[in-house]
Amino acid sequence: STQSTGKILGRIVQRLLPRVSPLHTSAVLQGGNAGPHNALLTHVEDEENKADMPWEFTEENKARADGIVSNYPTGHQQAAAIPLLDLAQRQHGGWLPLAAMNYVANYLDMAPMRIYEVATFYTMFNRTPVGKYHVQICTTTPCMLRDSDMVVKACKENLGIGMGETTADKMFTLCEVECLGACVNAPMFQINDAYYEDLSESDVHEILDDLRAGRTPQPGSRIDRFASEPITGLTSLTTPPPGPGFKVREDL
Repeated sequence: STQSTGKILGRIVQRLLPRVSPLHTSAVLQGGNAGPHNALLTHVEDEENKADMPWEFTEENKARADGIVSNYPTGHQQAAAIPLLDLAQRQHGGWLPLAAMNYVANYLDMAPMRIYEVATFYTMFNRTPVGKYHVQICTTTPCMLRDSDMVVKACKENLGIGMGETTADKMFTLCEVECLGACVNAPMFQINDAYYEDLSESDVHEILDDLRAGRTPQPGSRIDRFASEPITGLTSLTTPPPGPGFKVREDL
């Protein structure tokens, strides 16, 4: 019967759930600790994030904000919400306090709730403080197949923290994210704006050690891939492209 079939399926699910790797469960199942973008959706007052704390763009960023808004037709300035929130986050050390969201809402003549909706929807916005270096590890299917678990393990060992945590010196924040669009060059992670791809365990430690020492690791592939060509070498476009006029009639 349908009822007995449902009971059987329920038992199967209960038996399988404990076998699911905790690295690949959602932020909801992890209690919202997968990253600073998964903070509680309700505002919690603290010394760093008070609703009435003074906040505004610097003079330099006000000029940038005006330039961004000018890209949109009159009456459609609300379309600048995402770039202005990004500008505010960069000014505030990599995260968005409620006061910054309210400022952007007022700047764009929007209801604050409309800004909150954007800031809570996109994972690029962090609503709790992050370290100087925000380490975001992709663990979705392509990266998982290329051993993203190794990257997670190496980061935890090197930094001494778990997912969603920040080091005591406020230098690093570690979190798990969904696809970052570098599937061909997996495994990879993003640190602030830089992508580091084709990672080995030694690469992970070297990159983190360099950042800790004040050095800037070269972003991109760690196996000298130019872009996303096959790891075994090109299979097409192996010769220089023809120049202008190729196969054009001589009388033209």
